[in-house]
Amino acid sequence: MEYLKIHPKDTVAVALTPLSAGKMCIVDEKEITLKEDIMEGHKFSLQYMAAGEKVYKYGNPIGIATEDIEPGRWIHTHNLKTGLGDLLEYTYEKNPTDLKFTEEVMFQGFRRSDNKVGIRNEIWIIPTVGCVNNVAQRIERQAAGLAGGSLDAVCAFPHPYGCSQMGEDQEYTRTILADLINHPNAGGVLVLGLGCENSNIDILKKYIGDYDEKRVRFLVAQECEDEINEGLRILKDLSKHVKEAKREPVSVSELIIGMKCGGSDGLSGITANPTVGRFSDLLISKGGSTILTEVPEMFGAETLLMNRCENEEIFEKTVHLVNDFKNYFKSHNQTIYENPSPGNKKGGISTLEDKSLGCTQKSGSAAVRDVLSYGEPVKKKGLNLLSAPGNDLVAATALAASGAHMVLFTTGRGTPFASPVPTVKISTNTGLSERKNNWIDFNCGRLTEDATLEETAEKLFDYVIEVASGKLVKAEKKGFHDMAIFKQGVTL
Repeated sequence: MEYLKIHPKDTVAVALTPLSAGKMCIVDEKEITLKEDIMEGHKFSLQYMAAGEKVYKYGNPIGIATEDIEPGRWIHTHNLKTGLGDLLEYTYEKNPTDLKFTEEVMFQGFRRSDNKVGIRNEIWIIPTVGCVNNVAQRIERQAAGLAGGSLDAVCAFPHPYGCSQMGEDQEYTRTILADLINHPNAGGVLVLGLGCENSNIDILKKYIGDYDEKRVRFLVAQECEDEINEGLRILKDLSKHVKEAKREPVSVSELIIGMKCGGSDGLSGITANPTVGRFSDLLISKGGSTILTEVPEMFGAETLLMNRCENEEIFEKTVHLVNDFKNYFKSHNQTIYENPSPGNKKGGISTLEDKSLGCTQKSGSAAVRDVLSYGEPVKKKGLNLLSAPGNDLVAATALAASGAHMVLFTTGRGTPFASPVPTVKISTNTGLSERKNNWIDFNCGRLTEDATLEETAEKLFDYVIEVASGKLVKAEKKGFHDMAIFKQGVTL
């Protein structure tokens, strides 16, 4: 397959491989001669379109033609502009999908004392403030030898915050740190404080809530003679408790999977994102949960999600989710639709509508069960929407903080980053998978070659079960683990 018309209403087709000028393409039994070279992932016109006319892809408008366009022409940023406005009025046109339950599947996980389930059994070192980042990382390096048996790894999560913050920023930091401390992928946690910071340990305990004293330990650097030696002593003691945990059969109904994309290209909405969407439906049909985030990349496709809300209350929460982010942009005098990125454009994405309609394919077809504020844990089974920006590290951390055991990250350009939880890199094209095999865990590029969506989604499901049961992803093998917290306001 060399090119694809995605939806019957579309006025463009997408090149699945580089196409040369003069090539004859047959779409809907109509012959179209390409007027110019078309790069992989880029679009070409299927009919004459006048300036000012809407251009359709995925069965929806992706922008407005800025000039007259003949059939066979390349359609991109030079002749297409966004058709989106600012704040919009939305009407609930209820159209949720009720998925039929399918056969239960088990994975091997760790059952915690609070009955939560983890897919990793790690010790996490969580600094309360950036001032002790180097201490946390030194303790991590010196404690690496503790890993073994059922203890998977020792991981430190440095960040620049925890002090000199005000308002929402300070709340965000405290909430995200508390979420990570309570995350069941950590069999043990050392909370490392300085002693004089705004978000000190005594303050943070109010956000953590009830905790298992065998699992969570605290250290204030200003209150001991040698914080590194004391930290190592605590971790050696903590490791004994962590190593007592053993994997046991757990239903996939307890899995929470985050869904994110980054470095997207013109194939993202054709291969990897629809595969993740089918995976999401499959997991939800077995009682599990998924989370979709990066709200700015819902703009232009938000009504598709709104109409899948299971009731009017969730619809209204989704409207607020979208409009609150638009107002956030406006309050900083920034253009709401200043997207996609240079890499997206190089890969064939022309407008935010183009990007968003591809991005939201990750949500599958399930009904939207809940809308979560930044840092809010998942409470309802099924598909959840989460308030977080598009930034890869911030959004992936937000998914973990809301309880995601793992993040599925689709990409057409590739990236080595990780997050606090296993981050599965899913390529949209085979070329990326072959070129950056050290980054990519799963290839969806075969959908343009010889694979079907159903079998690829089932293979992804099987792979997720393997990862949930202990198989390491590429970033984990390299020891990568990142985190980033959303910042909006003033630094003192």
